[in-house]
Amino acid sequence: MQFTNNPPDASALMGSARSFGNYDLSSALADLLDNSIKAHSSEIDILCIRRSGEAEVRILDNGYGMSSEELCQAMRPASTNPSAERAPDDLGRFGWGMKSASLSQCRRLTVITRNSNGPSGAVWDLDDLADWKMGILEPEEIAALANPRLGHGTGTEIIWSRCDRLSEHGAIEGRGFNDMVAHAKNQLSMTFHRYLAGEEGIRKLAISFNGDPLKPIDPFLRNHEATQSLPREVLQLRGYPIDVQAFVLPHYSKLTSSDHARLGGEEGFVRNQGFYIYRQHRLIMHGTWFRLVRHGELSQLVRIAINIPNSLDDMWKITLDKADAQLPSGLRARLKDIVDGLRGRSGKVFQSRGARIRSATGTTPVWSKYVRNGEVRYYINREHPLLANLLEADDEQIAAAVGAAIGIIEESFPVMSIGEDVQAKPDMINQGAIDRDAFIERLEAVLPSLLHRAGGLAALTVLLKTTEPWASHGLLVKEHLKSKGWWQDA
Repeated sequence: MQFTNNPPDASALMGSARSFGNYDLSSALADLLDNSIKAHSSEIDILCIRRSGEAEVRILDNGYGMSSEELCQAMRPASTNPSAERAPDDLGRFGWGMKSASLSQCRRLTVITRNSNGPSGAVWDLDDLADWKMGILEPEEIAALANPRLGHGTGTEIIWSRCDRLSEHGAIEGRGFNDMVAHAKNQLSMTFHRYLAGEEGIRKLAISFNGDPLKPIDPFLRNHEATQSLPREVLQLRGYPIDVQAFVLPHYSKLTSSDHARLGGEEGFVRNQGFYIYRQHRLIMHGTWFRLVRHGELSQLVRIAINIPNSLDDMWKITLDKADAQLPSGLRARLKDIVDGLRGRSGKVFQSRGARIRSATGTTPVWSKYVRNGEVRYYINREHPLLANLLEADDEQIAAAVGAAIGIIEESFPVMSIGEDVQAKPDMINQGAIDRDAFIERLEAVLPSLLHRAGGLAALTVLLKTTEPWASHGLLVKEHLKSKGWWQDA
């Protein structure tokens, strides 16, 4: 057998590298931040700007920096073996990260770095790649391009120019670009929240994005008094420890609107329930149950953090863009048991917000109970202010129709069905509202009627504090009325 060298075409391979993984702006930036963390950076500045329709991105860190030889190695495609053993804090794997992430967004990648031996710089230009030609910057070119801060210490600056993917070939408008930047800020704030917070055992990292310091977004809201944090459990896989900790988030009535928005994200609580997979404390994926259970309303408050070491990348099948993984079969049974136990807890959080027939706090209920001669009957409280308004309407036909409708609801009360469900699967019963937006929408719809009955804002505040279902959602009601300028403190 004879052999011949058959290298890939440079332009074709590097052009294909643009489609390695499924990068957007936030995941591409995250890959570069991984390198900054490996270089022991304590500060990272991201600049993402748009001038005359053209986008430019700069990422500057104060890490160790690289020598010219190390820079050439880092710029080489597939610069490391994914099977090689790595330092515990190494967030890379394939040796493609910086190149594939950057070129997924731009056509020209410039890297300028400085260590104790001085500065060096290199360039990959997709429009000028003949025979793997990489540009090496001269000192005067480095001085003209680099951030002046790089001249006062060690660090690395990465520059993306000709960002055709960010500008969608010039088609994206200012608002679309700003939305993309805002999304990236939020994603990075959650992806690196443990580093931003400087959690125990993790080197604290400060990241600024277009001059704004990123604040950690904890997807478990661990500092909230109503969050249920279960004990941390350590599982073993191939002799390596895997940290698992489960959380049940508070009911929406106990969250501020800002907390609710951060936790729900852009797709809501249902889509964000599930496992949160961390690799060396860096979030790589979330919002999945790995097909152990289905996404559902009653489990939407359950989130489980799993932290894995980089030594198990092959078993988890971590993808190039670090955005996906597969659950090893050796963990499925134990994690299924954990999930099944937590779904009941999540349902009980909702149940605990349901209205009680007799309130210990003396609030006006929606339902009442009548007991006589050993018989029990449930009926709708006609003295509830919302219903009383309707029953006392000036239009007698409307008042009579409302009364008849209430009577039909009472007579159709599904006693047998409820009894069967309570006996067979009590943890699955959830009659309370579970959607914050729906609750606010209903509140907004009835406020004019309640204000009319109360006769003033101060009286309205008292009425809402003492009447269900609003009394059980006091924080949410107060926040909404304050936004309207209607809340009156006692």
